[in-house]
Amino acid sequence: MMQTIKLESHIGNDGMLHIPLPEIKDADVEVIIVYQQTPKTQKVSLASLYGICADDPIIIDNEGVVDNLEEKLEGMFD
Repeated sequence: MMQTIKLESHIGNDGMLHIPLPEIKDADVEVIIVYQQTPKTQKVSLASLYGICADDPIIIDNEGVVDNLEEKLEGMFD
């Protein structure tokens, strides 16, 4: 019976790909490998995001945003 396994793995400096097959023991298998290298994703650190809103400050007014929202939502969920 042909089985298909899809996995994402990291290949280290040794160039070895390890594929665990715990359900198969003491058996011969035929393996076909089709691979595609995944693009490296750039990790963004929290420190790099510091100050990105400096040119667009958040303005808090004293008019009561909650009261204003409640008026607009009145009857909305009846």
